[in-house]
Amino acid sequence: MAERIRLVFGHDGVATITLCHPPLNIFDLEMRDGLIEAITAVRDVPDVRCVVLAAEGKHFSAGADLSEFGTAESIFDARRIRWDRDPWLPLVNLPVPTLCVLHGYALGSGLEMSLLCDLRIAGDDAVLGLPETKLGMLPAAGGTQSLTAVIGPTAALPIVLSGCNIDAVEAHRLGIVAEVVPTDDLDSRTVELAGQLARIHQPVAKALRRCLRAANDLPLSDGLAVERRWARLAAAGVGG
Repeated sequence: MAERIRLVFGHDGVATITLCHPPLNIFDLEMRDGLIEAITAVRDVPDVRCVVLAAEGKHFSAGADLSEFGTAESIFDARRIRWDRDPWLPLVNLPVPTLCVLHGYALGSGLEMSLLCDLRIAGDDAVLGLPETKLGMLPAAGGTQSLTAVIGPTAALPIVLSGCNIDAVEAHRLGIVAEVVPTDDLDSRTVELAGQLARIHQPVAKALRRCLRAANDLPLSDGLAVERRWARLAAAGVGG
């Protein structure tokens, strides 16, 4: 696994994937490859019941390494290379609850990756944003879709169009993060919350995640049918 990613399996069923490229935890191809490897490893361990995504250093992630765009023939080739080595879909398709822990800068693809997790908590020093518009690009690591799915188009539109940053309090008000805690207490709160997620009966956790996602994707009548199906499966103890 790339040195820029650390994966730890806990005895409590919690697997922690940590970005290890401080101070800004910039995403480059090495980090992407490490993430893909870590997420795949987590997916293949049946004892994992919750995944935590965290980061070393002062900042969660300031986004993509833009210097790598200059090594490709065009910005479009650079984007294609990144899409071909994409950790985002493996992350969103993990079969267990995912918790992302934000602190410092969570910008660009750093924020976009967090939006693909089920829950996000933030330290009170967190600064969130999608600055790609200011650089003449789309937030195309899922940003237009994932932010809209989390907070709706009305709230997402000004964040995406302006490329502005928001603080943790505003992120909580908008519903981007579930909690804001003092940064010094972030580790202890992460352990507590991850433990709660890991203790959820696995068929119930899987059913809840499928139902909640269906609410965004389907008309109400179809979503209710999905809920009934998964409620029966969860009652029978069936994971899929």
